[in-house]
Amino acid sequence: MPFLEAHGIVKTYTVGNNTLTVLRDLDFEVDAGQMIAIMGASGVGKSTLLHVLGGLDRASQGTVTVAGTNLTGLSDAEIVAFRNRHVGFVFQFHHLLPEFTALENVEMPMRIARISMREARPRAVDLLERVGLAQRLEHRPGMLSGGEQQRVAVARALVMHPSLLLADEPTGDLDEQTSESFHTLLREMHAASGLTSIMATHNPRLAAQCDRVYRLEGGRLLPA
Repeated sequence: MPFLEAHGIVKTYTVGNNTLTVLRDLDFEVDAGQMIAIMGASGVGKSTLLHVLGGLDRASQGTVTVAGTNLTGLSDAEIVAFRNRHVGFVFQFHHLLPEFTALENVEMPMRIARISMREARPRAVDLLERVGLAQRLEHRPGMLSGGEQQRVAVARALVMHPSLLLADEPTGDLDEQTSESFHTLLREMHAASGLTSIMATHNPRLAAQCDRVYRLEGGRLLPA
């Protein structure tokens, strides 16, 4: 049984008197432990697809099942709880909390989940060290470069040991060396914990290292 299944996904938006269809009768399956890349032109709907797959947005039609849980049938409260426990997100725009330090930003999902500070603090420190920010733990986002903020966002996304990681242009603000470090960290997480990841990316080198690559065109996913 696939780890993630999306069937008959349609996503439409109403713009004035017009209806814009972004995803069109889309079917998609991912096995546990796979690393998937989704490529496509800007504005084609890659971010929308990730949001639907992770329960940040609801499809207009169709079903999404992750790890045996049908997200379509969950209430808003249930889907928030599911996301916090099982899904990690890396957004194109980092969405870090400006008043908190890098360390506190990474700890935040664990605080929400009521994980003790005795467990949360070393887990957050370890991930920040692994993404090369050992000297930036007490810096707030405004004191960090764009690439450093992205690394904080990556650490935050992985700190709950999610079974699914959804990443929107995860290496967009990273230099080549840090991009390679990001991919190495992901591979380690895949090997250690069975992580499954889906990334929207324009980076052909990152895509080439994934298990499967798709292109989103006309609202549907096609093998690249």
